[in-house]
Amino acid sequence: MSTTTDTTCPAHDGESLPAFPLARDARCPFDPPAQYADWRRENGPRRAMFYGEPVWVASRFADIRAALTDPRMSADNTQPGFPSVQAPAAQETPPSFTRMDDPEHARLRRMLTGEFTVKRVGQMRPQIQELVDEFLDKMVEEGQSADLVTAFALPVPSMVICLLLGVPYEDHEYFQGQSTTLLSQAASGDEKSAAINALYTYMLGLVERKEREPDDALLSRLVRERVETGELSREELAMNSMTLLFAGHETTANMIGLSTLTLLENPEQLTRVRDTEDPALVAGAVEELLRYLTIPLDVVVRVAVEDLTIGDQLIRAGEGMVMNLPAGNRDAAFVDRPDTFDIDRSARGHLSFGYGVHQCLGQSLARAELEIALPTLLRRLPGLRLTVPFEQVEFRYDMSTYGVRALPVTW
Repeated sequence: MSTTTDTTCPAHDGESLPAFPLARDARCPFDPPAQYADWRRENGPRRAMFYGEPVWVASRFADIRAALTDPRMSADNTQPGFPSVQAPAAQETPPSFTRMDDPEHARLRRMLTGEFTVKRVGQMRPQIQELVDEFLDKMVEEGQSADLVTAFALPVPSMVICLLLGVPYEDHEYFQGQSTTLLSQAASGDEKSAAINALYTYMLGLVERKEREPDDALLSRLVRERVETGELSREELAMNSMTLLFAGHETTANMIGLSTLTLLENPEQLTRVRDTEDPALVAGAVEELLRYLTIPLDVVVRVAVEDLTIGDQLIRAGEGMVMNLPAGNRDAAFVDRPDTFDIDRSARGHLSFGYGVHQCLGQSLARAELEIALPTLLRRLPGLRLTVPFEQVEFRYDMSTYGVRALPVTW
């Protein structure tokens, strides 16, 4: 069953429930499904079908924040009732820190946090700028048009995360292919498990190579500082590095492509981002793009380990919940005129990176990449425009992270 169609499905208890996430209206591809406005009017989460199982879906801004900060809502995917988006792995793999609760989650996260602080990311900005310039130089050298996704939006964050981790960039087609399978709502559980196992096996081999042939990148430092001291196993490092590799290129790539299209469709705001010398304006525009687009559709999931109430709704132990982040970021209780794209608003506090102790570890890096890539692209190519009608742009409607499949442009 597709999870992107607005159909009804019989739940185990006889209810007739919509399949989450609902289908977007192709006439309004930047907007979440209009039905989510009705969901926000309910006094708490509502029931829906998620990969064939009934779950609660939290769509109000306040409900999502409440769920993501309540210790009775667990991120541990081994807990009974945790919403299942894939079949069991075909081999024994350790859990990712993103699928753990404290204190184990905090133990592993602390080992990685230092690489993703605002200060550390600030030190990386010149290198990110250099990469952005290199890919734009190559685009211009090769002609007057390109697919912005394959020529720029995808390779920039892929190269950044590869350099940070110490992953050979020549392997990018392999791990990008596996990532696509993991995010596909049409892929079977077995296919997703096979992709996880393939990425894990690749990263485990890379960790072992770093033991023999160390360099100055993050994987080698963690081998030296954590694995060799016994704080971290090779297997734990491989799994958590896989998480960083997967998340570090896929989401930012989608944001670069979709943000560029959004700005092309809002030329006055594009001009201001392109021409400003004020980094605060660019930073504000990036926050608004993150809020307005909200590309993670169905990836933040939890399960109740005790009975609790969110809004006016009782959630019983063992019941799963999915956070409807696009709906939460369009909640009028969070910002005024939430369906309007406005780079002058303060969108800080949005839910696009999650919330609470599991909030995205790489958010500072993602912000830096967007703050550098978008204005540089617009300044270097001031005549940037689509080569096809907007209606012919192909959106990723069948993926767990929203974006565009291709963005044919000229300049």
